[in-house]
Amino acid sequence: MRFQVRALKPAEGVVTLMVEAADGAAALEQARAQGLSALSARPLRNFGERLAARQKPFPLLQFTQELVALLRAGLSLPETLETMVEKESRMDVRATLQLVLDRLFEGRSFSQALEASPAIFSPLYVATVRASERTGDLPEALARFIEYQEKLDTLRKKIVSASIYPAVLLGVGLLVTLFLLGYVVPRFSSIYAESGRDLPLLSRLLLDWGQFVSGHGEIVLGLFVAVFALALALRRRAAAGLLALAQRSNVLRGKLLVFHLARFYRSLGMLLRGGVPLVPALGMVSGLLSPDLREKLLLATARVREGVSLSEAMTSAGLTTAVAARMLRVGENTGDMAAMMERAAVFHEEELSRWVDWFTKLFEPLLMAFIGVVIGGIVILMYLPIFELAGSLQ
Repeated sequence: MRFQVRALKPAEGVVTLMVEAADGAAALEQARAQGLSALSARPLRNFGERLAARQKPFPLLQFTQELVALLRAGLSLPETLETMVEKESRMDVRATLQLVLDRLFEGRSFSQALEASPAIFSPLYVATVRASERTGDLPEALARFIEYQEKLDTLRKKIVSASIYPAVLLGVGLLVTLFLLGYVVPRFSSIYAESGRDLPLLSRLLLDWGQFVSGHGEIVLGLFVAVFALALALRRRAAAGLLALAQRSNVLRGKLLVFHLARFYRSLGMLLRGGVPLVPALGMVSGLLSPDLREKLLLATARVREGVSLSEAMTSAGLTTAVAARMLRVGENTGDMAAMMERAAVFHEEELSRWVDWFTKLFEPLLMAFIGVVIGGIVILMYLPIFELAGSLQ
């Protein structure tokens, strides 16, 4: 299987390479054999495998919740996994659980058994389990991961739900516009063509379009289908383009930074609370940041290794807000950096949630007004010759 491995190269920074390996652990080992510091390995699937993976993702949160419940009930880890294998009805999930169980029976630790399936168990998840193996509190560590994931899901759902109504408005407006341009306007154009009257410039341009659609409907339909298919094929690039466009706005760029930093603080705080040392924890959460912030994190990590305090290193690298910088300094003074990281995440998540509510309330009426102007303009241009005819008759 082919894997895309992200690794740190001393002279070049973060690099990406493709390797052939049996599993994710072997892919990471190949990168380390080349003198690289491997960060993550992601399997490259064909279209059918990607579609199946999207349709049936591994229920990681449900798996973790059941694992914690059974472990707290007094079952050992192998007994817990055996129980989960027996009760699982989905064959792909059962195969994954059986594979983890087999690795345990081979003598591997639980973290090593999970690390061999990087497409399912993220480096952050594996790091949480590995930290708990040192302290022996696996249920508590996994409970913290559940809380972390639920809070991230809440923030993500908040943003998604706020974007649903504008997306529906935009889709309905587009469909109505296409209906007017593709069906109504061509019929009006044939009526006005037979009248032989002079039309206003904008009405004439609109009705020329209607005549073109009427005479070349197959071509226009094919173009619309091709554009729609191209948009689906390039949706990731389109999303990246929209993200790059948003980065040009100072307001949106600031809010995107807050979103990335809130997720970064919460993940780092969870790892520190679980007992993971600071420098390894910084490397584990680097994948949660955007590429430009990841480069800044590498610089901050290097300064921490040199003995600089975390608050100073992150502030100089641009990885803090004014509030977060103060909280980090308080965490260093009190010796409870994990708690301050989590409080900083909560503060910024609430700030982002309030801004999303405000932006949605402002954007929705503006979008409705824009759609109304477009549709109303088309209708007025279609009926304008009739109004002029009525005026001449009077």
